Amino acid sequence: TEVKSFSKFNIYTICKDNCVTSFSRNVLRRIELIQDFEMPTAATTIRVSRDGQYILAAGTYKPRIRCYDTYQLSLKFERCMDSDVVTFEILSDDYSKLVFLHVDRYVEFHSQHGHYYKTRIPKFGRDFSYHYPSCDLYFVGASSEVYRLNLEQGRFLNSLQTDAAVKLSCTVFCNVCMVMCGGKVECWDPRVRSRVAVLDCALSSVTEGTEVEGLPSVSALKFNSSLGMAVGTTTGQVLLFDLRSSHPLLVKDHYYGMPIHSINFHEQLDLVLSADSKIIKMWNKDTGKMFSSIEPSSSITDVCVYPGSGMLFTANEDPKMNTFYIPALGPAPRWCSFLDNLTEELEENPESTVYDDYKFVTRKDLENLGLTHLIGSPLLRAYMHGFFMDIRLYHKVKTMSNPFAYEEYRKDKIRQKIEESRVQRVQLKKLPKVNKELAIKLMEEGDNEDALSAAKKKKGATSILRDDRFKMMFENPDYQVDERSEEFRLLNPIVSKVGQQRRKKLQQLVEKEAHQQEDEELEGRASSEEEESSDDDKSWVEEVREQRRLIRAEERQRRFNERKKQDRNTNLQPRFYQIKTGEEFRSFGDVARKQKVTSLEERLRQEESSGMLNLTDTAVGSKQITFTLKKSEKQLKQQQAERDHHDERRKIRRSAGHLYTRGRGRGRGRGRGRGRGRF
Repeated sequence: TEVKSFSKFNIYTICKDNCVTSFSRNVLRRIELIQDFEMPTAATTIRVSRDGQYILAAGTYKPRIRCYDTYQLSLKFERCMDSDVVTFEILSDDYSKLVFLHVDRYVEFHSQHGHYYKTRIPKFGRDFSYHYPSCDLYFVGASSEVYRLNLEQGRFLNSLQTDAAVKLSCTVFCNVCMVMCGGKVECWDPRVRSRVAVLDCALSSVTEGTEVEGLPSVSALKFNSSLGMAVGTTTGQVLLFDLRSSHPLLVKDHYYGMPIHSINFHEQLDLVLSADSKIIKMWNKDTGKMFSSIEPSSSITDVCVYPGSGMLFTANEDPKMNTFYIPALGPAPRWCSFLDNLTEELEENPESTVYDDYKFVTRKDLENLGLTHLIGSPLLRAYMHGFFMDIRLYHKVKTMSNPFAYEEYRKDKIRQKIEESRVQRVQLKKLPKVNKELAIKLMEEGDNEDALSAAKKKKGATSILRDDRFKMMFENPDYQVDERSEEFRLLNPIVSKVGQQRRKKLQQLVEKEAHQQEDEELEGRASSEEEESSDDDKSWVEEVREQRRLIRAEERQRRFNERKKQDRNTNLQPRFYQIKTGEEFRSFGDVARKQKVTSLEERLRQEESSGMLNLTDTAVGSKQITFTLKKSEKQLKQQQAERDHHDERRKIRRSAGHLYTRGRGRGRGRGRGRGRGRF
């Protein structure tokens, strides 16, 4: 619901806006009253049934008629036509009887189920009216004749011959048929089928307060009572007549120079609602004083006022059909009575509200001010989790409770001014205590970005150094980057590559801003940027490989240093041997003496047990050795475990000799004879 204020009255636009892209205040105040209240391209005519339940609208493209049920606030049905509709009328109280005038001279009748009958008039029609007492349809258009079609007899009757060659519209009031033609209004009586009066409106529209450009002709006509009549002209004037006089009672000019195509009367407030393709004006029929006006964003093609309410509908040169609700004209219709409550909530009053002169305080604020004894008195008005108190009383108590509040406020303001002046001074860039290398790198990138234009700087993100979200990265030592770690060294080539590409891109943007070069590359030849990119990729891969080789070499050197350090720290202790009982140790020479007296067979057995079999010298100076590989300690343990396991299984093996018995048994062979078996 969009509120537009004219004078002291508010107009509420109740529609669905599909073009809104921002979440503004007006968006929050929009509702969709009737679902799908629109046309594919544009709407031409809109009507309300006499029972007030149905709203019918004709539009294009493709030509169609849509019926909306106000009780369901949605579309009831839609019917497509063969050609565009000039105008249509509702003959019944509901939608069961409809008449359509098409641009191709066809007159189409619809019943409740759909298309009923179609006929054709001799000339192109502009408008028609229905005379209920005689069941006659009067058609006017590009002819001097007024065609009559009797719906009771189902045939055309004798036409009415007028003086004008072209007629724009006609209307019927009670038993009188008023036919507008040219700059005159001709009055015809259906009972005698003759013209009874002629009213010239062309000269009457020219007054001191009107601006008439061109020859006025009648474009709209509406009756107010048995004696009142309003005439709209093609030059933008509205004339109010009394049928007893040939002079207008009032002439109202729209000052747009556009034809008046719709006139409606509001009986309760004595207002006239006149509309051209640009604006809808509401003014007093006695004095001509403006009441309000509505100026939609698109051209208006038709206006329909909902009977007995302040709501009106407009057909526009736009897919959306507008719905306006003016509470000053009357209440909302019964089927949308909730609009009254909504408009009361949305009512904009520029005067001060009740709580503008009050201060909201909580119970804690009252305790600080020492005013808890006022709870329950008229000085405090309970509201939600606190109270409203008079703003003058609040300031008075605040001054008494804290007499130095003004001095503190003054000192705070002075301090703020001093800090603002300090910010304007030239400040040196100080490096943070943590991640200094990263800060230097970010500062250098920021200096490079300063070379860009202001338009491109707006697109860039906020610097990390000035972003509070990354403040702890330069203050907390836990975020210190370890450049000697393996992860950093492996990622550093990638980060360096990205930084180089970014600096290169910034440099290219700066050069483009300065020179505006537009060199076109030769077709089929790779550009220098692509070659540089491939070279950069190769260098990046080589750098990563080099880092991996360095890391492996450092790891080997580290292990070697650790072993060397362990050997250096190892304390060599003498080994002690225990002599078996019964033997006496004299010297190590006894062992050598025993080996000399040992036989060759014993020596070979000892060498075989030690693993060495033969050592010989060749003619070229090399040596040849024959030996047997010893089994590892793990294999020996495994073999010993297997032997122990087999020995254990042998010990627990049980004999099956006691199971020997004599008996009959049947073997599994193919033989069928009986035999003895053992189990």
